[in-house]
Amino acid sequence: MPLLLLKRAMKQAEQSKCFHLLASDPHSEIDIVRYCQLNHIQCRAEKKSETEYHYFIES
Repeated sequence: MPLLLLKRAMKQAEQSKCFHLLASDPHSEIDIVRYCQLNHIQCRAEKKSETEYHYFIES
């Protein structure tokens, strides 16, 4: 679900933007980081706790 929300937000953005994505899904790290790599998007992931992940994405 976090990846779907990111894709939707990026599609709606009119130009390059910075996104701060919060997720609780432990698999989101794999999905988000890999998606960004494949699409040449800058992404910084931070694991705040076992159930809290923050992603800073610059498109």
